[in-house]
Amino acid sequence: MGCNNTALDSCMLPNLSIATAPPDSRFAFSTPLRILLAIIMIVMIAIAFLGNAIVCLIVYQKPAMRSAINLLLATLAFSDIMLSLFCMPFTAVTIITGSWLFGTQFCQISAMLYWFFVLEGVAILLIISVDRFLIIVQRQDKLNPHRAKIMIATSWVLSFCISFPSVVGWTLVEVPTRAPQCVLGYTEFSADRVYAVMLIVAVFFIPFSVMLYSYLCILNTVRRNAVRIHTHADSLCLSQVSKLGLMGLQRPHQMNVDMSFKTRAFTTILILFVGFSLCWLPHSVFSLLSVFSRTFYYSPSFYVISTFILWLSYLKSVFNPVIYCWRIKKFREACLEFMPKTFKILPKVRGRTRRRIRPSTIYVCGEHQSAV
Repeated sequence: MGCNNTALDSCMLPNLSIATAPPDSRFAFSTPLRILLAIIMIVMIAIAFLGNAIVCLIVYQKPAMRSAINLLLATLAFSDIMLSLFCMPFTAVTIITGSWLFGTQFCQISAMLYWFFVLEGVAILLIISVDRFLIIVQRQDKLNPHRAKIMIATSWVLSFCISFPSVVGWTLVEVPTRAPQCVLGYTEFSADRVYAVMLIVAVFFIPFSVMLYSYLCILNTVRRNAVRIHTHADSLCLSQVSKLGLMGLQRPHQMNVDMSFKTRAFTTILILFVGFSLCWLPHSVFSLLSVFSRTFYYSPSFYVISTFILWLSYLKSVFNPVIYCWRIKKFREACLEFMPKTFKILPKVRGRTRRRIRPSTIYVCGEHQSAV
């Protein structure tokens, strides 16, 4: 699609907005507020980079941590690192200065990189969700480190193929700024809208639907297994007590059973899914409105809305390493090893250990202890 200087506003594939805003949107924030927002953004960049770098370093340096699931989590962390290096700093600078200082061509490249790294992170979450579904619901543990590496490489290639068209043919395009970062903008061309919809569907709606279905099935399976275990344990214990004539004995307490050695990571992945949904549902709706609604795209409040929506999308990269250290004991212990001794203020708390069993294993209570 060709572009010239007289038709810049309508020649977009899809339309990108370069942050050189007119006065009404460029300075939507007061100077103190812009400085405060930039400082918060710098803190977010530091946490996202350092936290995710530690996750990658842990998996790289510790062979025992190179399981299939950890390789996937390390890839997710690496995509977040790239996002914190190639996208977030330029947004922070633009918030401070109120204008895009890096040129039209780099704006196109940064927009492509933004979607590229976001797509890769979403693809990894999708792979992990399907893996949990196969393990817990279908009882098929097919993902090993070798297959995980193949799927990781495939996800990088597919993410690049989907995001790369956004940078092709944009060299001569200059569009008025509507946001502190290059974002999908309003266009009336059908081809542009089709690509924008395809991009947003690939980033959010398809992964969200698949992950939601997987987790609903997993939760249903876990619930049914819990009911089966408690029912079986109760009936067997009462039968044993009746046969032994020990009616005076107290009824054993129900046991808290870890139903699968793989189920442990499910809650962590579920939290990542909830975080992904909360951070990206508003961004997806915002992007669709930007492409299809001229009124919304050119409204005076668009700059403010786009700023906070972009912030929300970046929060996922900040929270992911925090969730790993909070939920995964091995990551938490490895993080403490990397941390200088002067920062180890809190005492080490011993975690609870639970016996690992397979999904089909049923625990029943005997006279003195549980038996399989």
